[in-house]
Amino acid sequence: MPNTTSAKKATRKIAARTAINKSRKTRMRTELRKVEEAITAGDIKVAQEALRKAQPEVMRAAQKGIIHKNTASRKVSRLAARVKALSA
Repeated sequence: MPNTTSAKKATRKIAARTAINKSRKTRMRTELRKVEEAITAGDIKVAQEALRKAQPEVMRAAQKGIIHKNTASRKVSRLAARVKALSA
């Protein structure tokens, strides 16, 4: 338990930030899952649309520090390659 006023405030801030980060990460994972499902189903149009919506979510997560910048780029790149291979 925090003893000082500043430590109590820090605990509240950490809890609030954790909730925000969790929400952002969940939103990102949901968008990635939609792309994966569209690729698995073989639906080109849905996969392209899902990728178009997922890319900004992933990059936003990287910008906010939820995931590393290179991890975000890797995920988007691999998904884009899979969608492109699906359409070819």
